[in-house]
Amino acid sequence: MFDGAHVSAALTMGCMDHHAVRNVEGVDPHLSITRSSAASPLPLPPVLLLHGFGSSSRQNWLDTGWVRYLNEAGRSVIAVDLPAHGDSAAPEDRGAYTPSRMRADILQALFDERVLPLRDGDPTSGVDIIGYSLGSRLAWEFGATQPEIVRRMVLGGPGTADPLADFDLDGAERFLAGGPPPQDPTTADLLRMAQAGEQADLPALLAMVTAIKTEPFDPQAAVPRMPLLLVAGDQDDYAGGIEDLRRWAADAAVTTLPGRNHSNAITARLFKDAALDFLS
Repeated sequence: MFDGAHVSAALTMGCMDHHAVRNVEGVDPHLSITRSSAASPLPLPPVLLLHGFGSSSRQNWLDTGWVRYLNEAGRSVIAVDLPAHGDSAAPEDRGAYTPSRMRADILQALFDERVLPLRDGDPTSGVDIIGYSLGSRLAWEFGATQPEIVRRMVLGGPGTADPLADFDLDGAERFLAGGPPPQDPTTADLLRMAQAGEQADLPALLAMVTAIKTEPFDPQAAVPRMPLLLVAGDQDDYAGGIEDLRRWAADAAVTTLPGRNHSNAITARLFKDAALDFLS
């Protein structure tokens, strides 16, 4: 699903070492994984990048300068496209899209990339995570369930609510069939994000929504204990409850991005600087 033209262009930009489509155990989502390394790497673990719903690693992390910024700062990067996003396949089995399945696939991807569990005396062991939106939700749960591999996390646009849990599937399907836009503003906004995505496979994305509804986000049920930085724009309606997340976590801080919302926070230089400083 990643043709030679894309590979050549990416290598020309100096932004990746390799790109692979991995098979994982269980339902096979053919995840697209991109690894890029710093020219002068620091003795620190790689940074896993998890994008948001309807986006991709390229849209969230490459085109916005995150990968270049992290590489120039000495950090290697592992970017994963979620199922039905970017260059990953869109499995027909709806079970491939549940949060628990995606987290298992992410764990397998890290094993494939030879990420080692955290070890005393080895500063390169484990992984740091930067997630955005849906990627932050998955990272929160991943950190809570895989503490032996995650060193630190930066979560962008996080909140206690689960917008996909309340997504109006019937309204979205009517709209895609030529009907009126959904009356629910959150559903309409998420559809807009999905339609703006690269190679958007809207039926597969709706299958993901259906699967996510079976596992609602309950951030207080499983809380990550490693250091966390929670980042959101001061105009981000999706980041409600961010102070609750900070309070529940044992070691968390919050950075607010002035004048930013859920759509444009990821491009803020303050976000990049705060993340890099926190993960150093």
